[in-house]
Amino acid sequence: MAYAVHFAGAVLACWLTAQVLAASTWTWRAPRVAIVCWQAVGLALGLSAMGLPMALGLTGYDRPTGGALLALADDLGHGTLPAGVTAVHLALVGVGFGIGAVLLATTVRSVHSTVRAQRRHRDLLTLVARRDPTIPGALVLDHPRAAAYCLPGVRPRVVVSAGTLSLLDRAELAAVLAHERAHAQERHDLVLLPFTALRRALPWFRWVRAAHERVALLVEMRADDKARALHAEAPLAGALRRFAAAGDRITPAGALGMGDRDLDVRVQRLLVADRPPRLLGAAALALTTTLAALPISLFLS
Repeated sequence: MAYAVHFAGAVLACWLTAQVLAASTWTWRAPRVAIVCWQAVGLALGLSAMGLPMALGLTGYDRPTGGALLALADDLGHGTLPAGVTAVHLALVGVGFGIGAVLLATTVRSVHSTVRAQRRHRDLLTLVARRDPTIPGALVLDHPRAAAYCLPGVRPRVVVSAGTLSLLDRAELAAVLAHERAHAQERHDLVLLPFTALRRALPWFRWVRAAHERVALLVEMRADDKARALHAEAPLAGALRRFAAAGDRITPAGALGMGDRDLDVRVQRLLVADRPPRLLGAAALALTTTLAALPISLFLS
């Protein structure tokens, strides 16, 4: 029972940590550190959600979950079970494996749907997009609405619309292209993937959905930082303002768009030159990695 309490405590700690992270604004000043913290919380939640029913079902073995699972497999192979291990206990172990299967299946399904949407859109771009020698490394889509997005993958594509070209000046356009290239270079689509899977697998947890939204915003802020390092904050802030004013923006499925999220917040952040909170970030990183290490250690023991 003690191991079940550990897993239950980890689930509670994940919830509390997620509430604190979601309400914190220091994460905006250190988006890369905050993303790692969120990833650790997501890993701890997934493993603890699996481990809690397993630990309840393995109470008769009085050992960490990993060792108890091996002992159970050995007993089932020999057709014997220790006293006190009933069909209910076996069902609880099955529930834990079922949660793991759901998490794996939703991850695979998310990957499949995203890759299919990206492949379909990449084929479409081959037909309708064009290259412009004045905009190297990007495709131009002849569409009047504002659009600037990265289609990630092994062969990423950065796409801007004709509406965006008429909306931005040269410096703003260069900052936007740097933003989208940052998405491709750092594979932010893979950063978001586990949170998409968690949201699909655990839809009844409102804070899991909020975590996905928060990480998506942090990904945009991280790309903003990369663009700001190359082109300063003024052109990028100006581009975000113009996207916000344009209102009608498009981003296809499977892509990461420049103007998708919280444009006003991102503009204000760019204009305030706050230093990253190194001490607070290090403390949060230590806490969340410890949180992830607990269920991992229970499964490996």
